[in-house]
Amino acid sequence: MTALHRRSLVELKSGLASGEFSSVELTETLLARIAGEGAGLNAFITVLADQALVAASAADDARAAGKAGVLNGLPIVHKDIFCMRDVRTTCGSRMLENFVAPYDATLVARLSAAGAVVLGKSNMDEFAMGSSNETSYFGPVRNPWDLERSPGGSSGGSAAAVAAGLVPAATGTDTGGSIRQPAALTNTVGLKPTYGRVSRYGMIAFASSLDQAGVITRSAADAALLLGVMAGFDERDSTSVDVPVPDYSDTLATPVKGLRIGIVRQHFDEGLESSCRSAVREALATLEAQGATLTEVDLPNLDYCVPTYYVVAPAECSSNLSRFDGVRFGYRAEDPRDLLDLYCRSRGEGFGAEVKRRIMTGTYVLSAGYYDAYYLQAQKVRQLIADDFARAFAEVDVIAGPTTPTPAFKLGDKTDDPITMYLNDIYTIGANLAGLPAMSLPCGMARQLPVGLHLVGPHWSEARLLQLAHQYQLQTDWHLATPEAYA
Repeated sequence: MTALHRRSLVELKSGLASGEFSSVELTETLLARIAGEGAGLNAFITVLADQALVAASAADDARAAGKAGVLNGLPIVHKDIFCMRDVRTTCGSRMLENFVAPYDATLVARLSAAGAVVLGKSNMDEFAMGSSNETSYFGPVRNPWDLERSPGGSSGGSAAAVAAGLVPAATGTDTGGSIRQPAALTNTVGLKPTYGRVSRYGMIAFASSLDQAGVITRSAADAALLLGVMAGFDERDSTSVDVPVPDYSDTLATPVKGLRIGIVRQHFDEGLESSCRSAVREALATLEAQGATLTEVDLPNLDYCVPTYYVVAPAECSSNLSRFDGVRFGYRAEDPRDLLDLYCRSRGEGFGAEVKRRIMTGTYVLSAGYYDAYYLQAQKVRQLIADDFARAFAEVDVIAGPTTPTPAFKLGDKTDDPITMYLNDIYTIGANLAGLPAMSLPCGMARQLPVGLHLVGPHWSEARLLQLAHQYQLQTDWHLATPEAYA
């Protein structure tokens, strides 16, 4: 029988319902793994052991009384970018090292109301800025497949925790690939919904027109279960869209026969490692064997995704992070000489190098004389990229390809070259610029490291992506592979 720490959310839900084990027993098992096997990963910033056990006990009582919620007693962790009442919320930064949130993010409140048990807050790149989880003030997260390698970022702590069997599911955020890239590098499933599908209220902002909350799980079925609870309109979020939320779990069993899958020609150029190319091609052949049709599509402006993103995202981050000034909340420099010194030293000491780099870049592109030349032009190209996707989706139902150009890279390999680091998100950024739903799922191994298959759909097509991913996982067992040291 599969050990508790290796079961999926769906399997754990069934075990709890049958009385095979209690939520308290499950929670105690995972907390022991976090303290033991998980100690070397640095996947957590805060572990909420006492609070989790209280919630687990309440979940057991609710089940006994016949009042169990959809996620009753199921353990999760939240990326430390989501506000959680009376719990430290750091965003991986010295700037918020001691900030205790006075309220729950909508996502946190909805999952808790459904009965989820929160085990802690996961480590992340500082203010979600990074692709390797090395910019965190609390130190880098390590990949459970190889402790010398990165788990990806910025949701690396969430991905590493799920991959290592410390927790069955975790929340994350995705601004340019920060859920899908770490999912690919750790052999987990990462889902970024359509922009506006999940409330951003209580999620500390990086780039407001790009940020979207999502999940990292072990299977597509698990992601469907969580998204059904998280999704929906929130009047407190001005970017939330009021569209019906389907039952994502209900459509998983639909066959993929007749589904039109677009293969982007530019995704298979010389930048893609050959072993990753082979794994992705094999995955596409599996879907074709199930009755899907493969068609090549062209996204002519794809090459402009990375430069466009690194104008738009820093511009928005420079605006969002201006609130951290040492006056209202967050880190405050000691003994400032005057107000200017307070501002300068609070921000200089509170932010890390990558955050400063992006603030400076964003301030520059928004400054007088450069706004039209950079920011305005980037927004125009962003529309061209969105138009490319729209034309492609007139011909196909889903676009598929690799999630990352290489498997997990070694910690420290790219920290001295920001441009090389930025290019790691080359296949994922387009979905954020166009506000499209996208996900990564395990599809093979390259050099004994995980490879991810990337799926992108039209707006509000999360059900289709989840259906396709689930049907693929019924035919393969890549998603069941686990790091040997954490089996």
